[in-house]
Amino acid sequence: MSSGTTVLTVAAPPPLPNLPVVAESRQNKKRKKRSLWRAWKQLSRCQRNILYTLFLLVGLLVLYYIYVVNPGVAGGGRGRVNPVIAAGLEKARNKAERAHEVINPPPLAIGAGNVDVDEDDADAGDIENNAGEEIEKVVAAVDGEEEDGDYVGDDDDGGQAKEDEDDEDPSAKLPPLDGSVVFRGPQNERQRGVVAAFKHAWNNYRRYAWGHDHLKPITKRHQNWFGLGLTLIDSLDTMYIMGLTDEFEEAKEWVGESLDFSINKDVNLFETTIRVLGGLLSAFHLSGDKLFLEKAKDLGNRLMGAFNSRSGIPYSDVNLKNARGHAPKWSTDSSTSEVATIQLEMRDLSRSTGDQKYEEVSERVTSHIHSLPKPDGLVPIFINADTGQFRQQSAITMGARGDSYYEYLIKQWIQTGKTVDYLKSDFVESVGGVQQRLCKRTVPNNLLFIGELLSGRNQFKPKMDELACFLPGSVALAVHHGALPKSELAWAEEVAYTCYMTFARQPTFLAAEITYFNTEPGSTTDFYVKPNDSHYLLRPETIESLWYLYYVTGNKTYQDWGWKIFQGIEKYTKVAGGYTTIGNVRNALDTRPRDMMESFFLGETLKYLYLLFADRQEIDLGAWVFNTEAHPLPIYPE
Repeated sequence: MSSGTTVLTVAAPPPLPNLPVVAESRQNKKRKKRSLWRAWKQLSRCQRNILYTLFLLVGLLVLYYIYVVNPGVAGGGRGRVNPVIAAGLEKARNKAERAHEVINPPPLAIGAGNVDVDEDDADAGDIENNAGEEIEKVVAAVDGEEEDGDYVGDDDDGGQAKEDEDDEDPSAKLPPLDGSVVFRGPQNERQRGVVAAFKHAWNNYRRYAWGHDHLKPITKRHQNWFGLGLTLIDSLDTMYIMGLTDEFEEAKEWVGESLDFSINKDVNLFETTIRVLGGLLSAFHLSGDKLFLEKAKDLGNRLMGAFNSRSGIPYSDVNLKNARGHAPKWSTDSSTSEVATIQLEMRDLSRSTGDQKYEEVSERVTSHIHSLPKPDGLVPIFINADTGQFRQQSAITMGARGDSYYEYLIKQWIQTGKTVDYLKSDFVESVGGVQQRLCKRTVPNNLLFIGELLSGRNQFKPKMDELACFLPGSVALAVHHGALPKSELAWAEEVAYTCYMTFARQPTFLAAEITYFNTEPGSTTDFYVKPNDSHYLLRPETIESLWYLYYVTGNKTYQDWGWKIFQGIEKYTKVAGGYTTIGNVRNALDTRPRDMMESFFLGETLKYLYLLFADRQEIDLGAWVFNTEAHPLPIYPE
């Protein structure tokens, strides 16, 4: 650096040659103003009155537009708003009288309904309603009015309301495909943690098992049960709810190009219905893309062969190629829960396509079981497809082969707009039967649990499957919809606490598949797990009930419990290639990984965790009902 002094020479600024021109321009403007005033004064009084009237009318029209037609302009877009997803969003904004605002949503409502939305809250994910061809996020909040309780937006043709659409299109009569639910993506650290877990599982499935049923995350291979891409289809609505647009679009492309049901393969009617049919229908309703409905209809037609029995009770298995149903190789009977857990999906398929045959054959099953004698509303776990009668010596349980019969009683009642009374009464009776005949308390800590009645129904077994932990959630759902009194929540919360303790008291913080409970005086532990029952299959049932209880009560303790379970999943089931079931929850140093990632881990477990951790509920249980595989389907008010 030089130490001398540097002299800077600054040039003088150039002259401003335009100033005279500007001055001249101003003088011209003054002359024009004087000319206009002189012209105005030269008008007759009649002419000036006419112009006064025109100016007044224009001003009134402007005020009418601001404060009546589009009040959002005057209010700055703030206040009570309802995010409406529809093609032609700007047209809907300018015709607010044809949009609809939900005035009284449930206490824990979806999206921005019935809340004061600030600028940050209005940043909601939106999905176009043009058959779901493209999914994108937009910032939208449309002011609306209430009219017959339906959402009505403009279509691509410039604004025919839904009630004016082609009556021959059954999908035009559906509840809103999209517009009643808005997903904003993860909103807090816990939700972001679940999304990260999903991405880890999904990316490894995509890498090592794409299009196959299951990922084997340790050997990084795939496993096929039916050959229908179970994990992919089970994950569709989970990705949609989490806002994983790219992943959803890629999976949709596989469904359109590679999902083929014309295969010579025997499949289980129940599993195929709840996972594949339910997954396709849910994706259709959330996205509005009719590709999923077309695939669902193809599958539904093939599953119809299972109902060709003498009694109408479906066979447990069906061949997809020839649509022929048959009993399983291991028994002449079907599982009661399986034949009674297809109705939500079949009914929705009928109402989505306008073809009543699916609903008719499945509803006939429920009606038939309703007519059979049942002690205190409890059903044996096996039923014969040819005779239509229960196997009288089979057990009664809320676990495997019995569980979802009870779940679908209350959910069918809700799905049909609470119009089929026997569904509600059968559920209410069964809850009373569970409380009177299957419930006992442990020694020493008085935990409430649900046991089983063995064959003959005289011997009580203090054994509860993890599967049975769905019931607190179903009871909470029934309370929410008014089928049960609020006093029943206390019972549901007690059972849910026991389910949670089967996680919390294991070194891995993961529950065994089956737990045995001590009821004898002098017992020092409430429950124990046998070695053959100590596996954890990434099941969702306890988490499912925690979500329902959180939804109904608002008690954040259920979120904290779910977070601890999620931490156990992360610590003991996560491997480099995904997430694996484990063979031993009783020893954190010897978990015995089983090299299997079940499809329901992505379809149910992670979805319920994500919903549980939401700051405000993202699914409205007044508009949607979940099938037993956690696929949301719309409620149909009659």
